[in-house]
Amino acid sequence: MTDQIKKRILIVDDEAHIAEALRFNLIHKGYDVQLAENGAVGIEMWKSFQPHLVVIDLMMPEIDGHGVIDVIRRSDEGIPLLVLSAKDQVKEKVKCLNAGVDDYLSKPFHLEEFLARVDRLILRSVKLSAGKNSDEDSRDTFKFADVVIDFNLFRASKGTQVIDLTQQELKLLRVFFDNPNIVLNREELLAKAWGYSQGVHSRTLDNFIVRFRKYFEDDPKNPRYFKSVRSVGYVFDNDNEVI
Repeated sequence: MTDQIKKRILIVDDEAHIAEALRFNLIHKGYDVQLAENGAVGIEMWKSFQPHLVVIDLMMPEIDGHGVIDVIRRSDEGIPLLVLSAKDQVKEKVKCLNAGVDDYLSKPFHLEEFLARVDRLILRSVKLSAGKNSDEDSRDTFKFADVVIDFNLFRASKGTQVIDLTQQELKLLRVFFDNPNIVLNREELLAKAWGYSQGVHSRTLDNFIVRFRKYFEDDPKNPRYFKSVRSVGYVFDNDNEVI
C-alpha cells in the first residue's frame, strides 16, 4: 500500500482497549484506521471518513450495533461489515447476517483470525468492484489533466500515484463530470449523487471536496478543477476528455 491511498477501516466499539489494540495492528498492516466510541459517533464518522470496511460491536451506548448496521445498509449495500460481539448465540448471528452483515466474529477471538477476516473482506470488496460494469452509464473511464478515473475498478491514477475510491466518491465525481463548467448548488449535488431530498443540507459534501482536492489537485489550497462558488456550491472547471 506504499504507492496508493490506504484502505480505510472504521472500528465502532465502546471497549477502548480492544479498539486501540485492533487499530494498532491494522495500522501495522498498512491500513488507515479510525475509532468511534459508540454507535452515534460511528454513524457520523462513517459519513465523513468513507471507510472501505466497518468493524462493529453490537452492545454499545447511544446507538447499538444493530442501529449502525441498519443506517449503513439503507445507504450502502456494498461496503463490507464485520461484527465483533460477545453474543455467541446462533440466533444473534443469523439476525446480523439477515441484516446484511458480511462476517461475524465472537469475542474473545484470536488476533490472527481477525486480521485474516479483514484482509479477506477487503480483497473480496476490491475484486467485486473490479468486476462491476455499470448499466446506468457505459462510460467507464474519465480523464482530465494527468488524472484518469476508472469507474469499473473503483480507482484513479494521477501520474504514477494510484488512488482507491469508494462508491460514494465515484457517484459524486460522476455528477461533476456529467456537468463540467456548470455551477451546482449543494441541494443538486446531494440529490443527484446520493439521492438526498431537496432541502437537505450536509457538511459532509465539503469533506468530499477536500478529499478530491487532496487526491487530484497539484495545489489543494488553490484548486484548479474542484472550485467553490461562494454562497452557492461547487463547479468542476475543466476542458476535459472522455476516453
